[in-house]
Formats: sequence, C-alpha cells, structure tokens
Amino acid sequence: MHSLSLSARRYFPGLAIAAVVALSAQFLADHYGPPAMLMAILIGLALNFLGAEARTAPGIALAARHVLRLGVALLGIRISADMLLGLGALPLVMVALSVPLIIGFGLLLSRLLGQPGRFGFLTGGSVAICGASAAMAIGALLPQDDRRERDIAFTVIAVTVLSTLAMILYPIIAANLGLSTTATGLLLGGTIHDVAQVVGAGFSVSTEVGEVATLFKLFRVIMLAPAVVIGALILRGAAAGGGTRPPLVPGFVLGFLLLAGANSFGLVPMALRDLLEPVVRACLL
Repeated sequence: MHSLSLSARRYFPGLAIAAVVALSAQFLADHYGPPAMLMAILIGLALNFLGAEARTAPGIALAARHVLRLGVALLGIRISADMLLGLGALPLVMVALSVPLIIGFGLLLSRLLGQPGRFGFLTGGSVAICGASAAMAIGALLPQDDRRERDIAFTVIAVTVLSTLAMILYPIIAANLGLSTTATGLLLGGTIHDVAQVVGAGFSVSTEVGEVATLFKLFRVIMLAPAVVIGALILRGAAAGGGTRPPLVPGFVLGFLLLAGANSFGLVPMALRDLLEPVVRACLL
C-alpha cells in the first residue's frame, strides 16, 4: 500500500497535466472545429517546460509512452476482415503498395535534405499510414534523445495541417474530376491521414463515399503493424553495436493485431467497441 501511495504521488501530477491538455484539446475540437490532435500538440508545446520539472516529468513520460501505446493497440477494435473483403482486390493492392513506396520516398527525401533516415521513416510512415497515430507509434520506437520529441512534434503538426487541407480540398477535386463512388472513396481514404477527417470528407460527398473511404482508411491503419515491426527490426540492427534494442515485436503491435483478429471473428461486442472508442481517443490525445 505504501508503494502504491508513493507511485501515485510520483505519477499523478504529470498524468493530471496530460489529462488537462487532452480535455482542453477535445473541448476546442468539439466547440470550434479544429482537429483535437493538433490542439493537443499546440497546448503541449506551450507546456513543454513541465516535461523537465521534477514533479511532473515522471507522469508526463508515463503518458507519452505507455498510455500512448495502449491507445495505438486499441486502434485494432476498428478493424475487421469483413469490412475489407467488399472493397475488391485491385484497390487494396494499390493501397498496400502505396505504403512502402511512400515510406521509401520519405527515406530518400530525408537523405537528399541531409536528415537522418529515422526522420524519413517517421515522416514517411505518418503520411503513408494514419498521420499522427502512426507518427506516435513509430516515434515510440526511436531512441530516447533530444531530437526524438522535436521530430515527433514537427511530424504531427505538419501531417495534421496537411490532412486538414486535404479534407477540405479533395472532395472538391473529386467532384470536378467526376470520379465514381469507389474512386472517390479510394482518393479520400487512401490519402487523408486522420480517420475522423476521412469520415468528414467522405460523408460530406455522400453516405456511400463515406463508407468506402472509411474502409480504405482502416485498411491503411492495418499497415501500421507491419511497418512498426519492420522498423523495430531495423532499429534492433542499428543498435547491435551498443545501446538498448527495442523489442522484436512491440507489445502494443501484438495488442493491435489481436484486437483486429478478435473483431474479425465477432468476438468484440458492439457495446464494447462503443465503450472503447473514446478511450482510444483519450489515450492518443
């Protein structure tokens, strides 16, 4: 009991700060419309100094690592095999191939710009898969140094702003091009980063487009697991000469795959998914 009390006193101040930031970001998103993730990052930047305070640093580190990974694992409740089977083979192959191509382009561009490869993997992975969520999942694998937090913050802000612009502009472009329902859904679900923004863009066109776009988007979310596993393998190799290696298969990736599999077999009740949805958002925020 005494140990539990000491842990609570150690972690509560930082966790409380993280909770206040998340609640504030969600309030701004609900009442004024900007993406909650972007608001959380901007508020967090303003409170960055608390990450170095002895009283709040342990709780903030706990939220930024373990609570965040729990949120990434719980993303698996959004996925099921039945949702994907109706999309057809060719569009799914296109989306599956686009992910490694975009990550490869990110690695190439980072090299051309004189940035380390891990920055290209972080930015390319966030663009290719699911924006801020992918950036945080990949960022959780990166070495703990001063550059890591800066790179993650830059990537989340950039990808969220660009995704917001895409949410507004891409439905207009699709309408002017006269694309079919499936093609419009592929454009929106295959390019916009945030799930909520894909839903907003798709359903602003029609219910059918919204459903198709959401399915393509969730298929991209599935690609998060293999991308993180491959990233962990690469980083383990890079750390072979010294330092701490990341785990071969991170626990939060296993959790993601197990939940997606359980959902595919109908083992996750709808009531539980509805209950966990705000928990996912809260953990990521």
